[in-house]
Amino acid sequence: MIDEIEKYVLTAERLHADDTTVPVLAKMKTKTGRIWTYLRDDRPFGGKDPPAVFFKYSASRHAEHPQAHLKGWAGVMQADAFSGYNQLYEKDRQPGPIIEVTCWAHSRRKFFDIAKVSKAPIALEAVRRIDELFAIERGINGKSPDERKAVRQEKSKPLVIALEAWLRAKSALLSDRNVTGKAINYSFNHWAAFIRFLDDGRLCLSNNAAERSLRGVAIGRKNWTFCGSDAGGVRAAAIYTLIETCKLSDIDPQAWLAHVLAKLPDHPASKIQDLLPWNWQAAQATTHKVAQLDQGQ
Repeated sequence: MIDEIEKYVLTAERLHADDTTVPVLAKMKTKTGRIWTYLRDDRPFGGKDPPAVFFKYSASRHAEHPQAHLKGWAGVMQADAFSGYNQLYEKDRQPGPIIEVTCWAHSRRKFFDIAKVSKAPIALEAVRRIDELFAIERGINGKSPDERKAVRQEKSKPLVIALEAWLRAKSALLSDRNVTGKAINYSFNHWAAFIRFLDDGRLCLSNNAAERSLRGVAIGRKNWTFCGSDAGGVRAAAIYTLIETCKLSDIDPQAWLAHVLAKLPDHPASKIQDLLPWNWQAAQATTHKVAQLDQGQ
C-alpha cells in the first residue's frame, strides 16, 4: 500500500518537499533523525488527480537521502533553499534535472521576524510587498495553469520587478552583517528559483503544503517524545504516509484503516490499488448511493 502511494506521488510533474527533525532513542539518550515529506497536490492549478504524500525517515540530513528518495524522478520541486538538494538541480542529472522552485513564505518569514522584533522599516516594507503577491494568489487558487500564468504576468510580474529593484537599492545601503541585509541576500541568492512561478501556472508561491503535511510530526513529537530506534523512525514514516494521505482527501483515517486492515488478508495483491484512499472513498460513495436508491425503491 505504501509503495503504491509512493509510486503514485512520483508520477506527478510537480512535488513539494521538506523535512523536519525527530528525536530517536540511542543508548539512553536521543539523537536527531529526519522525517522527509514529498507531496503531490495538483488542486491549486485545477488538477483533478487526488493529492497524496509519502514520508521517508533517515538518521541524518545528508544530501544522499533526498537523492535516493527521488533517484528515478524528474520534474519541478518546490522546497526551501536547503543545500542538500543542490545535486538534484544539476543539468546532467539522470533521469533529468529537477527544476528548483523556492518558497516566498520562507523569504517573507525572514523579513517578518526582523520586523516583529525591531520594527525595521525595510523589513516591514518587504513584508507588505510580498503580501501583495500572496493576495493575488488567493484570487487564482484552483484556476487553470494558463489562467494563473496570465494573471501573474499582468499583476504579479510588475510587483516582482519593482520589488527586486527596491531590494537592490536597499541592499546597497546595508552591510552583509546586517540582519536585514542577510534576509535580502537570501532572496537574491535564489532569485531565479523565486521568480519561476511567474512563467508556470502549475507552481505555487509557497511550500506551505509540505509544511502542513509535517504538522502531524511536529505535534507528535510533543506526545510520543521520541522514536525508539531508526527502525521505529522508518515505521513512523510509513504510518504518516497512510494517515496524511487520507487527510489530504478528507478521509477519516481510522475508518479507512479499519476497512483496509480487515480486507487485506483476502485481497489480491494485483488489485491493491482498489484500496488506495481515494479509490476506497469513491467505492464507498458508490455503495452509499446504491443503498440510498434501494431504500427509495
